[in-house]
Parts: sequence; C-alpha cells; structure tokens
Amino acid sequence: MDSRSPRRTSVTRRLQAKIRSHRVLKFSNRHTDTSVVMNNELSTATAIQTEEVTAREGEILTVMEVARFLRVPKSTVYKLARVGELPASKIGKHWRFLRRDIHEWMHGRSRQGS
Repeated sequence: MDSRSPRRTSVTRRLQAKIRSHRVLKFSNRHTDTSVVMNNELSTATAIQTEEVTAREGEILTVMEVARFLRVPKSTVYKLARVGELPASKIGKHWRFLRRDIHEWMHGRSRQGS
C-alpha cells in the first residue's frame, strides 16, 4: 500500500503533468525559431569565410612570411626561389610569393612523397 496520502499523490501528478506540458511547449516553439536564426547565421558566416579565403589566397607574401609558414630558414626560401623550385616572382631585388601558389606547391610535394 502507498504510504503517501491520496491528496499528495494527486498534487504530485498534476505538477508532473504541468511540467511535461511546459517542456513540450517550450521546446516546440523555440525549435522553429532557433533553427531559422541558426540557418541564417550559418549562411552568413559561410559567405564571410568564403570571401576571407578568396582574399587570403591572392595574398602576396614576403620571404620572411614564407619562411615562417614553411618553418624553414630564409636562406632556404631564397635558394628554392632562385633555382625555380618554389613558385615566386622577383620584383626588383625582392622576392614575392602568392599564398595560393605556396599552398599548391606544398600539396604537390606531399602527394609526390606518398
């Protein structure tokens, strides 16, 4: 036999039913609203990232920046550029590199090594 009084059991059941209905309403209403907001934010963020990636690919790098990116000494970058192994352009006495070309060069080297 249940040790709780009938009145207490009735109150507990009503409270549990109220909590269940509150949860259902709370989540079903918010689900629709947040999914629309999240999709809009996601598409906006993706568009911004695409623009940033495109801008960065065309970025011109110096010898120091390429050396830092490749984690090699500057002298190695100069040597690779001079012998034509590293894609580069010489403007006056300065070497310049396109970020996109350096990435492609690295990916090509990693595929050759596999």
